[in-house]
Amino acid sequence: MFTGIIAHLGRVREIEHDARGGIALQLFAPTALEERPVPKDSISVNGVCLTLTSLQGDTLRFDVVPETLRRTNLGSLRQGDVVNLELSLRLGDRLSGHLVYGHIDATVTVQRRIPEGQGFRVSVQRPPDLATFIVEKGCVALDGVSLTVASVDAESFDVAVVPETAARTTFGVKGAGALLNLEIDPIARYALGACQPYEPSDTVRSDELAWAYEI
Repeated sequence: MFTGIIAHLGRVREIEHDARGGIALQLFAPTALEERPVPKDSISVNGVCLTLTSLQGDTLRFDVVPETLRRTNLGSLRQGDVVNLELSLRLGDRLSGHLVYGHIDATVTVQRRIPEGQGFRVSVQRPPDLATFIVEKGCVALDGVSLTVASVDAESFDVAVVPETAARTTFGVKGAGALLNLEIDPIARYALGACQPYEPSDTVRSDELAWAYEI
């Protein structure tokens, strides 16, 4: 469990390709090491929950399996790229963002970035199958960053990025065309899932008709 408040930036030191389709991802992240992570810890890398497999000096190593590469932007990383890092939440920690699981729902493309006030506004693709979960003033995680949805239209949604977020995350360099990991607010997922059985239906199932005739 994470909060979407990015504490560290890491840099890709090396990517080792595995013959079975996965990769071993090595990150240089000296500030993250100050939190004393140990192998088997969960760490969010660009919003993706990964298990730390080993520490090699000042390098964090993760195994990324083919399923994760297919569903996230980690497969597009190259040596030297910067990533957002967050260690998992401890009980009693301050929840400054929102609950984030590190389970990516989709990858989305930045459509435009426009200066606004002290920061800037970013428009992002809104996947049709996730549209119900993305609402104005709701929460999303983009590359692991907890953000508030500023506005929504049929095909996209906007987030407003403040200077602090731009300075502490990769949003400072993300522009049009960038591929981001999207995780919807898990509370929205569960709330809508709980309501679905009570939604009105225009169709009557045959078993419902049979039950009515028996009465």
